[in-house]
This record gives sequence, C-alpha cells and structure tokens, in this order.
Amino acid sequence: MSEMNPKTRTLCVVGPTASGKTALAVKLAKALNGEVISCDSMQIYDRLSIGTAKPTTEEMEGIPHHLIGFADPRVPFSCADYVPLAKAVIDDITARGKLPVFCGGTGLYLDSVLSGTEFSAAPADTAVGDELRAEFARNGIDGIYAHLQELDPASAEAIHKNNAKRIIRALEIVLTTGKPKSVWDAESHNIPSPYHATVIGLDYKDRSVLHERINRRVTLMLEAGLVDEVRTLYEGGWLPEGSTAAQAIGYKEFSAYLRGEMTEAEAAEQIRTSTRRYAKRQLTWFRRNPAVHWLYPDTITPTAGKTTADILAEEAVRIFENDNP
Repeated sequence: MSEMNPKTRTLCVVGPTASGKTALAVKLAKALNGEVISCDSMQIYDRLSIGTAKPTTEEMEGIPHHLIGFADPRVPFSCADYVPLAKAVIDDITARGKLPVFCGGTGLYLDSVLSGTEFSAAPADTAVGDELRAEFARNGIDGIYAHLQELDPASAEAIHKNNAKRIIRALEIVLTTGKPKSVWDAESHNIPSPYHATVIGLDYKDRSVLHERINRRVTLMLEAGLVDEVRTLYEGGWLPEGSTAAQAIGYKEFSAYLRGEMTEAEAAEQIRTSTRRYAKRQLTWFRRNPAVHWLYPDTITPTAGKTTADILAEEAVRIFENDNP
C-alpha cells in the first residue's frame, strides 16, 4: 500500500477456549479506544448463549461488541458469510475513529478476513439469480445442488448442501461469467491485504492450568443453566439435525442426553473432553502463524495494585504500539 492509502490497523486477541481472551480484549479496547469484533463461529448464533460463552453485559464493561448472536441457528452459516460482515464492521469502527479489536478462537474466520480474501468477488446478475431461485422453488435443494455439482464440483464440495443461498450464488457466478466460483475465490487470494494486524495470543506454559480453566468453565456453564438452554433449543426446533449449531460443543452432547443416549454426568464429562481437544486444535492452528505475539498468564506474578490481567493488557498495548505498519 502507498502512504496515501495506508493499511487499516487492527488488534486481535486469539488463543484456545477459556484462556481469558474476552477479558483481555475488553481491557485493550478500553485502553486503545476500540470496539470488539467477535470471531467465534458459534457465538454468531442467536439463542446459543451459555454454551458458547457469549460475553455477558457485565463482562463487556460498556465496550460495544459486534457479530455476536445475530445468526439463525437453523440456517447454515460459513466463513464466506462471515468475512464480508466483518469487513463492514471494520469499516464502520474505523470510520468513527476507533480501533477494531478482534477476539475469538476461530482461526479460519480471522485469517480469511485479515488476508483480504474476497469471497465471490464475481459480478452479480439479478436475472440469472432470479431464475435460479425459481428453479430452487420448483425442484428443491437437491435439484440446484446437483446443478452445481455438474458445473462447479469444487464449490459444491465446499458448500453445505443445505445452504441454498450460497449454492445459488455459486451457480449464478459460473453461469454469468463462465468461470467457477472456486476459481474466483482462488484468484482473490492474490489481492494484497488492506489490514495491518497485531495479533496477541494467549496460552499457558503449564497445560494443566488451561485444562483446569476449561473444566471450571464447563462447571460454571452447568450452574448457569446450560441443560435448560439446550432443552429449550432442542424442543423448540432450533437445533435441527445436521445443522452446524447442533454440532457445537455442549449442545451436541446435551442433545444426546435429551434423546436418552447418555446420562447428564456422561454428557458433562464429554463436554470437558471435547473442549480440551478443541483447545488443542486451536493452538495448533494459531501456532502456525509466526506473527502471533504470545503471552502466558501463568508466568505472570501480580504486584501491588496490578492484577495479572492488568499486566497482560499493559504488555499487549506495548506490543501494539511498537508494531508499526
């Protein structure tokens, strides 16, 4: 980018579940005049609150949080849906002179935004789109999905079969331009990113400390009424079989409990095990990025007047201010 068109600054707090990302992101937003953008693939869903550890009003401490609780859990939602929404939020926050602070553990979502990926950058054709929607109304999802498999098998493989909106868009692209959506997406990766991101990672030198934090989080979720939340969603049809939301940790296990497939205690223990495994996968993802600045809360000793969280935030601010575009 030229000096006349500088990259947009962003700050990102990443790491495994239960590592303390929310608290740190709020402190950084306060210190740097920022607003938080969630990059959590499950916190996007409406009604899924306790099991996704959505930040409470108290935890937000007056800091605006974006992209939380807006998506219908019955409708497929993907990274390709998230990216344009996140970019629009970045533009809105920066236009108001504030700093976008990403917070979350879904690495694919964050990396896709920061890389400048433009999903489906191909031009739209309203007439073709209308024809495809009419085809969908006549033949259902199987008909348009088979059509996509024929014209753009790579996109058909990448798109959930129930996601009619994305299937129609992919068909519209190939029919309008003669070039598959998968090719357009691949070409978009060559576009320089418009963002300069400082990425702060949270981890624990002693893995047992993280595991204990995960176990405690699950216990707190149970005390907060996770079973009742899942029961309400399950019985209300908000977790249809095959949906992404129904596969979320906590909801998957307690749905099985409600079907009589395991006891409540077995479901709770399975949630703890699944969450520990998920945390390991998250760390594997973020460790691949050499640009992450890692901080370790379990190596910090609180001092008079300063908590571990205060010291972490001060160090993160220093890293951000020294990370020049």
